[in-house]
Amino acid sequence: MAGAATCKLTKRIYQYFFRGLITALPLGLTVYLLYIFLSWSETLAMRLTRPLIGEFYVPGMGLVLGVVGIFLLGVLVSQRGVGKLLSLVELPFTNLPVVKSIYSSLKDFADYFAPRRDAAAQQTVVVLRMPGHDLEVVGLITRQGVDDLPPGFLQGDRVAVYLPMGYMIGGYTVFVPRAWVQPIDMSVEEAMRASLFAWMSTAARDGTRPSPP
Repeated sequence: MAGAATCKLTKRIYQYFFRGLITALPLGLTVYLLYIFLSWSETLAMRLTRPLIGEFYVPGMGLVLGVVGIFLLGVLVSQRGVGKLLSLVELPFTNLPVVKSIYSSLKDFADYFAPRRDAAAQQTVVVLRMPGHDLEVVGLITRQGVDDLPPGFLQGDRVAVYLPMGYMIGGYTVFVPRAWVQPIDMSVEEAMRASLFAWMSTAARDGTRPSPP
């Protein structure tokens, strides 16, 4: 009797410990990464402004300069003709063997989440169901048609669906009839975040957490 009670208590302590760990770990990592970014931006801001303002410095100027710099960069690359100049700057990153793969992957990943002006080009989270099967796969529509693809692809009302794999180790792109997919009320960010951990999270979308046993 005492052994069973001790085992149950040990199991409960184990559950509470790991529940606290998985709660604190994302918070800790997020705060740590923010701290690194702010420290780097503050140091860079001090070096850039010291020749102009001397020893005078207000904490937080690094963050302000970083936000303003990113905004100005967005304004700049939105202008006509800047794309050609940007392609020249990217030339070393898109031609070196190893750097090309890393840079292209990061750029494509960032472009995937960029705001799209064309509603037809926006990504949609869908559930893919093959007729006659109960299997459901969550994916993202990345192409709304196949008319402009090279010869050899099946034609018709078909879409390209990207199926992300757990822990972001890759994914597959499949071309299926549009009737096989059903849009779901979930943002691209939510779907990618859920796929990152193989949909293990049971927390509701409103941020609530499951009650302890």
